[in-house]
Amino acid sequence: MTLKGKTAIISGATRGIGKAIALELARQGAKISFNYLKSVNEALDLEKEIAALGSCAKAFQSDIKDFGAVADWVNKSKETFGGLDIVINNAGIIRDKALAMMAPEDWLEVINTNLIGTINLSRAAIMTLLKQKSGQIVNISSVTGVVGMPRQTNYAASKAGIIGFTKALAKEVAAYGIRVNAVAPGFIETDMVGQLKDDLRAKLNAKIPLGRFGKPEEVAKAVQFLISERAGYITGQVIVMDGGLSIS
Repeated sequence: MTLKGKTAIISGATRGIGKAIALELARQGAKISFNYLKSVNEALDLEKEIAALGSCAKAFQSDIKDFGAVADWVNKSKETFGGLDIVINNAGIIRDKALAMMAPEDWLEVINTNLIGTINLSRAAIMTLLKQKSGQIVNISSVTGVVGMPRQTNYAASKAGIIGFTKALAKEVAAYGIRVNAVAPGFIETDMVGQLKDDLRAKLNAKIPLGRFGKPEEVAKAVQFLISERAGYITGQVIVMDGGLSIS
């Protein structure tokens, strides 16, 4: 249990990649704080799943777009678990549409959730990490933020922003023993991808050299590696996990 005694705070952990990360870190012994906005039942179920693994977790209702609410969540997490060591910025949404048809609210909702949400949680947690001169931050970006995808200009902008944020923050806090990295998944078997029609899935699979979509658990393993001592000399980097989709 390599993370025994550590506390991780994770945004957007009630399903998909975030849930897989929460369960993986809990298996490693970490105490888990995570937020939810409306999915109360899913949050309670995750608390029970983590308890069954022999660790502990606490769900907090918090809007990632609201810095005050996020700061309150971070403070309550520290009070509950006695500290904070790991920050995982995972919360994200999509509002796909051609730019010419995209409403302003579709831009703002995606940017405010994906990019501003990442900044909010990092900012709320960073002073604690600076004071203790240790900590790990992993941000979930996307292959879309690396190579771009049509009808995803808002999503691509938010995820590319996360990459820039990751690199800048990594340089800013390295002297304090804090490492900041990102993972950029491609098509992963989540609820979002599950909504794709069969013919589109087949077309997408044909473009992926490994011939399949990724699994949330595979992303979680990469996150676990980045916060482990094995990655002790890695910071400011982006691990692309897309089955070879972005190979040029």
